[in-house]
Amino acid sequence: MTPGARTGGQARPAVVFVHGLWLTGPESLLLRKRLQAGGFQVHSFRYPTVTGTLAHSTAALERFVAALDAPTVHLVGHSLGGLIIYRFLERYPQQPPGRVVFLGTPAVGSRAALSAARYAWLAPLMGRTVAEELLTARERRWSAPRSLGIIAGSQSLGLGRLFAQFTEPNDGAVAVSETRMPGASDHLTLPVSHMGLLVSRRVAQQTVAFLREGRFSLAPQGVSSSARSR
Repeated sequence: MTPGARTGGQARPAVVFVHGLWLTGPESLLLRKRLQAGGFQVHSFRYPTVTGTLAHSTAALERFVAALDAPTVHLVGHSLGGLIIYRFLERYPQQPPGRVVFLGTPAVGSRAALSAARYAWLAPLMGRTVAEELLTARERRWSAPRSLGIIAGSQSLGLGRLFAQFTEPNDGAVAVSETRMPGASDHLTLPVSHMGLLVSRRVAQQTVAFLREGRFSLAPQGVSSSARSR
């Protein structure tokens, strides 16, 4: 898709989608089509999840966003892609205005990654970015001057269960509690799996809602809309 595409005579805001570990972008096709139908010009950013470093990936994302030459750029990251966005905005803060949505991102840690890394044969397959971001204890807080919305899944379906042995709601790879980042504007839990976040119509609808309004249109699980608005 080309920058500057127009709908009804007006340029559509750009959305950059950043995929997760061991993925390359095509698996998000349905989500991207739904975001496009929601009025956005969607671009998929690809990076080497295993061989690449965090510094390399964030620098490449900076060049990618600059090449769009768009007045508004929203960012959507699935899983590890959310952490790429987090570090990108930390290292390159002078970006066009826009909002951010994380989908199943282990924002404050990943028990599944820590447990999997104990296996000598598996640790190298997780890549350098995972080693930098998830295998070392880090305190993260959202401080970028743009709204962050987080969608977590609660359908425990995925290989992460084999390593983390979750005892709380999770999406099969990441626990709901691991997705909560201090400073985020809104948080929503939906009954989908980690990969299901990419194909769920409701997830796409809520992502569009947040990118438009800066809040999800559904109340967070266990919290009423009125309580959230206080």
